[in-house]
Formats: sequence, C-alpha cells, structure tokens
Amino acid sequence: MKKRVLAVMLAAAMVFSTAACGSSTEDSGENGNQGESSGEEETEIQVFIAASLNTVMTELAEKYNEDHPNVKITFNADSSGTLLTQIQEGYECDIFFSAAQKQIDDLEADGLMVEGTRADVVNNQVVVVTLKDSGTKVTGLENLGDAESIALAGGSVPVGRYTRQALINLGVLPGTDDPAAVTTEEVSEALGGVEISEQDNVSKVLTAVVEGSCEVGTTYYSDTYGYEDDLEILETVSYDLTGNVIYPIARVVNEEADDAQTAAAEDFLEYVLSDEAKEVFEAYYFDTNV
Repeated sequence: MKKRVLAVMLAAAMVFSTAACGSSTEDSGENGNQGESSGEEETEIQVFIAASLNTVMTELAEKYNEDHPNVKITFNADSSGTLLTQIQEGYECDIFFSAAQKQIDDLEADGLMVEGTRADVVNNQVVVVTLKDSGTKVTGLENLGDAESIALAGGSVPVGRYTRQALINLGVLPGTDDPAAVTTEEVSEALGGVEISEQDNVSKVLTAVVEGSCEVGTTYYSDTYGYEDDLEILETVSYDLTGNVIYPIARVVNEEADDAQTAAAEDFLEYVLSDEAKEVFEAYYFDTNV
C-alpha cells in the first residue's frame, strides 16, 4: 500500500516546498545545468520538522538547492509528537528533525529509523515572553500565575513538556515521572486558576502572544527571531530547570523511496550537519554546541 504524502493534504502554513528548478529563468539556466552536469536526477524528499525549525530550515533548503536544483524538499512543520504519530500511521517521510529526544527514541524503538543516521544538531532554550509594554506583572515562571492569560503548548509538544518539567522543578507542579502527562487543567489549577489557552505547537503559542490574545507564553528562544521589536523576553529558563533542549535528526525508513530519493535524503541530512548549516542555525539563535 502506498504511503500517504502530506504535501497534498496539509495547509500551506504547515508545508513548505522549495525547488530551485523551474522557479526562475536564472534557476533553470545556470543552476539547472549544474544539476544536469552532476548527474543528479529530479526527485523529491519529505522532511518532517518541529514547528520551531520552519524558518531556519526554509533558508537551509534554499541554500542547498543552489547546488542541488533537481531536489525538491517538502517540509511538514508541526509539533514533534504530531509528526511522530503521522510517521507511525504511514505517512511518507524521509527525514525527521524533532525538537526532543523522546520522539526519535520512539521512532527507533518502532523500527522506523534508519540505523546509524541519528545525530544531535542544535540546542535551544525555553523563554517566557510577552508583548512589549504589555504591563504584565509576570517576571518569569515563578509568578506565571499573575498573568491574566497564558499561551501554553500541550504536554505532547516538546516546549509544553519542558515548561511542565521546569514548573515541577520549581515546586509549582507536583513531581511526576512523565511531565507530558500533566494536563493543562492541572497546570491552571496549580497556578491559581489562571486562564490557559492550550496550543498544539510552539508556533501557535508565539502567535497567541504576538497577536495579543494571551498576555504571556512559553516558547523557544529561536522563535523570537524576527520578533525582537514586538516581544519582551521575561525569562530565559535555565537548563537546570528544563534539562537540555536538544534537537535530534534521523532518516526514516521509507520503503517507497527509489535510489534517487534515498541518495537525496542522505545528502540533505549530511548538509544539515555541515559547518555551513551551523552558521545558519546560529544566526537564528540556535546553539550548535551539542
């Protein structure tokens, strides 16, 4: 049975496709000839990425396509938990770039990871944010309950789990072996009944704060890129509270892929791990010292 391909099913906000081939007269000229001279076949790879990687990976794909115009890279950006579920359900995927180790652990345990391809790429950091001049009383996680409203990702979303872990370590939430299992209602109760708007990925948390529908929210430092004039970072949460926020990547077993697709997936993964890519990650506030 053919695997389902998300590129034709998901909204444009979730999926980004980039292919230099045919995008302009210049691309189909010099760059197109470069692809032909290298013997690279036209192919497409499906890359599942945590929502917080959308902007940086878009730029990396564009840079990669300068030398590989015949490779179309289709991104599916969502919470890492949602992406893992989609892979488990049979959606076609060549590379999975998660915002947490757990999802790649589960991928490997399910026999869906190509052995030997897993690598840690970047580290990130949880931040508490608000609109500039919001007048919030909140200074960080310790008095998060002073907010009128909070945007918080669900427990299955890595940033939501990291936030819950930090609140546990602060003594705001009771201890548990599985922070992801702490419901939004339980977080609200522990914070004195504050209104919490649960979001299903980190980008939606950011949007809720930027649009002013929530007073504060917890997101990643990298997600504040481009919003420096709009947002105030109230607290950069210590790794002592959250643990490291490592983003691992791995190739996914794709039995539908032909040789050209497999080779392109291998090469793009290698590019993401390259020194050139590290410079791009750092420009978007990711830490490459992992």
